[in-house]
Amino acid sequence: MRSRADRVQKLRQMETCDVLIVGAGINGIGTYHDLVLQGLNVVLVDRNDYCSGASAASSHMIHGGLRYLENGEFRLVNEAVQERGLLLQNAPHLVKPLPTTFPIFKRFSGLLNAPLKFLGLRVRPGERGALVIKIGLLLYDWFARNRKVVPHHIFRSHDQSLKLFPALNPEVLYTATYYDAAMPSPERLALEVLMDAQQVASTSVALNYVSLKSTQGAETILQDEQTGELIRIRPKVVVNAAGPWIDVVNQAMGQPSHYIGGTKGSHLVLNNPELRATIGDHEIFFENEDGRLVLIFPLFDRVIIGTSDIRVENPDNAVITEEEIDYFFEMVKRVFPTIELNRNQIVFTFCGVRPLPKDESDNTDMISRDHKIEVVEPNDQRSFPIYSLVGGKWTTFRALAKQASLLVLQRLGCTRRTGTADLRIGGGRHFPESPEAKEKLLTTWQLGYDLPVKRGETLLSRYGTKATEILRANGTARETPMLEYPDFSIEEIKFLINQEDVVHLDDLVFRRSTLGMLGRITEPGLNELATITASALNWDARRVRSEIDRVRKFLQSNHRMHFNQYLGPKRGRRQGEKHRQERRWRAVS
Repeated sequence: MRSRADRVQKLRQMETCDVLIVGAGINGIGTYHDLVLQGLNVVLVDRNDYCSGASAASSHMIHGGLRYLENGEFRLVNEAVQERGLLLQNAPHLVKPLPTTFPIFKRFSGLLNAPLKFLGLRVRPGERGALVIKIGLLLYDWFARNRKVVPHHIFRSHDQSLKLFPALNPEVLYTATYYDAAMPSPERLALEVLMDAQQVASTSVALNYVSLKSTQGAETILQDEQTGELIRIRPKVVVNAAGPWIDVVNQAMGQPSHYIGGTKGSHLVLNNPELRATIGDHEIFFENEDGRLVLIFPLFDRVIIGTSDIRVENPDNAVITEEEIDYFFEMVKRVFPTIELNRNQIVFTFCGVRPLPKDESDNTDMISRDHKIEVVEPNDQRSFPIYSLVGGKWTTFRALAKQASLLVLQRLGCTRRTGTADLRIGGGRHFPESPEAKEKLLTTWQLGYDLPVKRGETLLSRYGTKATEILRANGTARETPMLEYPDFSIEEIKFLINQEDVVHLDDLVFRRSTLGMLGRITEPGLNELATITASALNWDARRVRSEIDRVRKFLQSNHRMHFNQYLGPKRGRRQGEKHRQERRWRAVS
């Protein structure tokens, strides 16, 4: 990919574009990808990093929305189930089938609540019993009938449930297991969609850390947040994909709006080996006593617990509270009463705001999760229309992008050149679909790049077949493992920095890798990452200190983590070198 400096220069020279997209979360990136494929001249900007807002705070699921059936949102469920199947097909390295188990405490509860809620005559949640859940799962399977990418649901008796989950609350009468999909690294999925677009975007530009400041007639004024430089460009159409900040961006364009009524969703990431072993590969998705649907989710060797659904006025102020932490611990106890939880097990917290449509309902659970596009026509002060992408969710980003693309193409009098439904994403292209194909690929890497098989499996799981690009960049030279994170190599980290638009150290820590999310950031580890980044981006010592402080600030203010607690073993430099040698990868025959 061209350097950021080259793309800023290109933006200066463009003067006009077909479409300006403001907001590079997954909806903005998806729309950029779709429009670039149609041959349009597109500019995508975000005031922060790609996928650093609401899109970075998901529950890590690609799902059809089982609970939306009760709200009567059949169109959304059907669309989401189909899109779930497409993502399993197109990004098999980043989206995996996820057995989702629902513990059930009642038999017939909710028989009246569900139809009343469907008719809009009841807004308070009520606990759903086995019969209601069974009916819902039958409908869910029916919606997925055309794409048989996951198995149908299974109902288990009390005894069968306790055999599968011995630590389960013995008051559970049944469990039901159905399949959705896991997305362990959402930011990587977004980046790979973006990089796919960049490969064909010869006349288009995507830039992080560029904000929209204002509009004047036919012009929009952008600002490079790194240098403060103002850049003017005249778009024919503006797509506002700023998520929870849609109304803020519209205000900057002189078009006040009240489209968004977002709710915050908070999550904990725990290092609790007992809980992790207990749930295995299953997500535990259940109804708490207050009717809130909550989850316990396996994330590598960690466990995610979430999520809340609380109204917020300012998305910039969303952060997890002590009350939410207490709530999450209590909800886990309802399902696994013997497992000990405490705050020392928390390695990360995160919180985001769903860009839901403004709704005055007393129950946030009733607010639609569907997406829509609000259109504001040009006026005397502004010569271009604004398309605001309201709502939506990770699972349906491609469908929303297509909808936006069709409206833009119609506005500009252009025809749609190509679809996106069957396009493989990033490292999903040529991904091995059988154990034999996987073994062949790993052997090719081993012979061609002197790469141990175990290391090849790690790279394949992280990047899919895009790992070949990392290997080609390093040639046949043996990789150098990092001292503090020996499952990463220095060459791998430099590749991410140089090829994936890393501007700040936190881009690398939180979005180009899962090190931040998994709570693996330590003082020595952060210093080592900063040293590698400084070498790649020519930072001086002052910039390095500033970037380390910036990560510390984010950990403390956005994620409520106290950085001065180093959880790893202390060791001197010589011990560290020994550790590095012991953890070096070895070939496996």
